[in-house]
Amino acid sequence: MIGSSAVRSNRQPPTALLTELRIRNFAIIDSVVLPLAPGLNVLSGETGAGKSIIVGALGLLIGERATADVVRAGADRAVVEGTFEIGAAVELRARLDDRGIDCEAGTLVLKREVPAAPGARARAWINGTAVTATVLSDIGRALVNVHGQHEAQSLLDAEAQRRILDAFSGAQEQAEMVAHHHAALVEARLLVSQLKARRDEAQRRADYLQHVAREIGDARLVEGEEQRLDDEARRLTHAEELRALAGELTGVLEGDDTSVLPQLGALQKALGALQRIDPSVARLQELYDAAYYALQELVRESLAYGEGIEHDPARLAELERRRDLVFRLVKKYGGSVVAALETGREARAELALLDSAALDLRELDARVAAAEVALRDAARGLTKARTQAASRLEQQVEAQFPGLGLAAGKFHVVLAPRAEIGAVGAEDVEFRVALNVGHEARALSRVASGGELARVMLALKTILARVDRVPTLIFDEVDAGIGGKVGQQVGDAMRRVAEHHQVFAITHLPQIASRAHHHIRVQKGAKGGVTTADIEVLVGDARVEEIARMLGGDSDSATSRAHAREQLAAASATAASAVPATAPRSAGTSARSPRRG
Repeated sequence: MIGSSAVRSNRQPPTALLTELRIRNFAIIDSVVLPLAPGLNVLSGETGAGKSIIVGALGLLIGERATADVVRAGADRAVVEGTFEIGAAVELRARLDDRGIDCEAGTLVLKREVPAAPGARARAWINGTAVTATVLSDIGRALVNVHGQHEAQSLLDAEAQRRILDAFSGAQEQAEMVAHHHAALVEARLLVSQLKARRDEAQRRADYLQHVAREIGDARLVEGEEQRLDDEARRLTHAEELRALAGELTGVLEGDDTSVLPQLGALQKALGALQRIDPSVARLQELYDAAYYALQELVRESLAYGEGIEHDPARLAELERRRDLVFRLVKKYGGSVVAALETGREARAELALLDSAALDLRELDARVAAAEVALRDAARGLTKARTQAASRLEQQVEAQFPGLGLAAGKFHVVLAPRAEIGAVGAEDVEFRVALNVGHEARALSRVASGGELARVMLALKTILARVDRVPTLIFDEVDAGIGGKVGQQVGDAMRRVAEHHQVFAITHLPQIASRAHHHIRVQKGAKGGVTTADIEVLVGDARVEEIARMLGGDSDSATSRAHAREQLAAASATAASAVPATAPRSAGTSARSPRRG
C-alpha cells in the first residue's frame, strides 16, 4: 500500500467540484437537494431506498439517454440540476467558450428536463443556455465519471486496458500521433488503389474511349446549335411563304393610296388643326411622329427581310445532314449537346490518365513510403513508452493489492506484437493477473470474479488518480462481494483517490461509509400516499446510528452504537492523512444541517 505521507505530499485538488445535486420527480424521488463536499462522499441506506436512482439521475445530467419512464408517476416532467464550482479549469473553460457558454463567475449549472409525454424530447441547459444532448454529454463527461460494476467489466476490454496503460505512461499524445499517421497511411494506400483501379479501367476501355473522344471531337458540337439548326431549316423550308408574307406586310403599309402610311397624311391635317386652336395638344403630335417613323422602320425591315429570304435547296440539305448528326450524337451520348460534350471531355480525361498514371503512382508510392516511415517512428516511440510504463504499472498495482485483500495477487502487463502496425500501435495490450498463490497469470476475463475486478479497477484508479482529468468520480456499489477487512481496505483506497478527486460512493459496507468525509443517508418514505425517497446529511449521533445499522446490529442499542463509534475512530486513525483536497470554492462541510426535499 502506498504510504499516506507520500500521498499527502503529492495531493492535488480537483479542478472542479460538484457542490449540489437537485432532483425532482425522478423515479420514486419527489424532490431532494443533495449537498456534496470535497473528498469522499458516501451514500448509504436500506436496499431499495433509492441510492442507485440518484446515480441514475446524475447519469441523466451528464448526457445519458433520457426516456419518459424515469418521470415520477403523476408528474409532467423530471428535472435534474447540478451545480459545479470549476475554479481555474482551463481546459473546461475553453470548451465552454467554444460553445458560447458563459462561466465567468466560476459556477457551472447543468440542467436536464425529461417530459412525461410520449414522444416529447428532453431538453438541456448549461448556465441557462440551451444545448444539445451531445454538448451536455461532452461537458458532463469532462466533469463526472461513473464507475459501477459494469464499468469494472470494461477492464476486460483490450481497448480499455490499452487506454489505461497509455494514460499511466502519459503517452496519449503519442498514441494520437500513431493514429494520425496510420490514418494518413490508410488514405495514401486508398488513393493508390483507386488510381490503379481507374488506370486499369481506362486501359480496358481504351479503344472505346478513343472512339468516343474522336467521334464527339470530329463533330465539333456547339452548345445551343440544335435550336439554331432548327430555326434555319424552318426558314429555308418555308422560304416562298415567308417572302410572300413579307411582301404582303409591306403592301399593307405603303402599297397604294389606301395603305397605312398614305392614310396617315389625313391624320396629320387633323392634328395640325388641333394645335392651331389648342397648342397644349403638342403631345399628340409627338405620338404621331413616333408612330410614323416606327411604321417607316417597319417597312424598311420587312423589305430587307423579304429580300433576304432565298430558296436554297443545297443549304437545306446541308442543314438536314448536320441535324441528323447532332441528333444521333445527342441521343447516343446523354440527351443534349451539353451532355455529349461532357462525355467527350470525360473520355479524353480517362485517356489522359493512361499517360499520367505512372507519374501519379510514383508520387503516391512516395507518399505511402513516407507515411509508413512516420508511422513506424511514431509506433516505435509509443512502444518504448508503453514498455517502460508497463513494469512501473505492474509494480504499483501489486503494491495496492495487499491493501485490497489481494495479498497474493500478481499483475502483469503483456505487450503482444501485432502482425502489422495499426491505429493503436505496434502491439496489443493485455492485463493478466494471478490472484492466488501458485496460479499462472491469466487474462482478467479468465480468473477474476466481479468483486475481484472491482478491486483491480480500484487499484488502477488509485494509481491513475493523478493523471485522470475528470474531477468527480462516482463509484456505484463497487464493493459488491466484499466485506470485513477487505472492505476497510477498499474504503482506504477510495479515500486515497479522494485526495485528487471528489469521490461519490454508494455502499452497503460500514467499513467504507466510516471512512467518508461526508456521509449522506437515503431513506424511503411516503408522501401523499406515494412512495418517495429522501436524503439526510449525517453528522454526530445520526452518523453513528447509520453505521450501527450497516454493521447489522440494533442501531438503538448501546453496544451497536459503541461498535459504530469504534469503527469511525478506527477509520480516522487509519486514514488520518486523508484530509480532502481544497475545492475550487468552499462548498460547505459535512456539518451542515440536514436538508430534505
